[in-house]
Amino acid sequence: MSIRIDKEKCIGCGRCIEACPGNLLKKDQNGKAFILHMRDCWGCTSCLKECKSSAIRFFLGADIGGRGSALSVDIVGDRYLWQVTDSAGKVRSIEVNKKEANKY
Repeated sequence: MSIRIDKEKCIGCGRCIEACPGNLLKKDQNGKAFILHMRDCWGCTSCLKECKSSAIRFFLGADIGGRGSALSVDIVGDRYLWQVTDSAGKVRSIEVNKKEANKY
């Protein structure tokens, strides 16, 4: 499992860098985020949730049944919109209300 950062979408805000518990994300000479060593990514998705420009995708490996699928998240008001795009391009969405996400 690992993340990929789309440099075209990255706005260089640094929110992902601050969120990464492993201190794996850095900025390049153009101010765009990149992952230092992909193999070290824990798969926590903290960076993914903090990215306001949808520049980060999380790749779901075959070891967890992902078969090349990619996970992304958008924030729409009080909701997270989690989207899984499979290798054929089919998109499935899950919408979560941020205010009630941890309600038990």
